[in-house]
Amino acid sequence: MDVPDTLGIIAGNGAYPRLLAEAARRAGVKRLIAAAFTDETDDRLAALVDEIHWMRVGQLGKLIACFRAEGVTEAIMAGQIAPKNLFDLRPDWKTLLLLARLKRRNAESIFAAIGDELARSNITLLPATSFLEDCLAPEGLIAGRKLTRREEDDVAFGFEVAREISRLDIGQTVVVKNGTVLAVEGFEGTNEAIKRGGFLGGRNAIMVKVAKPSQDMRFDVPVIGVATVEVAVQAHLRVIALEASRTLLLEKGALVDLAARSNLSIVAR
Repeated sequence: MDVPDTLGIIAGNGAYPRLLAEAARRAGVKRLIAAAFTDETDDRLAALVDEIHWMRVGQLGKLIACFRAEGVTEAIMAGQIAPKNLFDLRPDWKTLLLLARLKRRNAESIFAAIGDELARSNITLLPATSFLEDCLAPEGLIAGRKLTRREEDDVAFGFEVAREISRLDIGQTVVVKNGTVLAVEGFEGTNEAIKRGGFLGGRNAIMVKVAKPSQDMRFDVPVIGVATVEVAVQAHLRVIALEASRTLLLEKGALVDLAARSNLSIVAR
């Protein structure tokens, strides 16, 4: 991939936008322009970029205008938007027109439509894994002890269920235990599904997170960070299972250390 002189970051919540900014700098990007969202984006991102423009979720017209004024022709979506904010929009006219064209409104359809709208303004969305390829989960045991036969069976079962719900655009995460589905991720997001599954399963449940069969790598790529592992530990999960080469592990060193200290295994298949 050619390294652009100027890169736009559409910055959601969590550490992802900050880690992307640091990686893009190391790769040689000269100017970083961030579109940041009130009550979502970590304001520490401002120290890592050249310009940061704050806006509400739903102000697509402002986002495009900011990028065009800054000469941004390539951008990356980094970090999630809290699901409730996708239904609590105060949209500008451009976003209203975009939403009116959608028959289905979920994260994928909304983000794909945003990508199309950016393209009409000559702004190309790069893969969400750009500059972070070394953060993609490697195959095998990443943290913790080796899985038991029962745990391996539950991982295989969880992958079957997770792939089916992701195919149906319901979610990408399931929590299982002893061959029983405890929780299926819906619009509430991964962390809430983990909490629900942990509560219902007691201890030693297993979480499986997958990419969609036709995953658009520009957005909604599966991501696991320290915050997710903290939620899993609090929910007393035993295993987090992921898809190798299709899941980003953010702050991997801290993530692996926390998992190992908490008797939580992380494995990628």
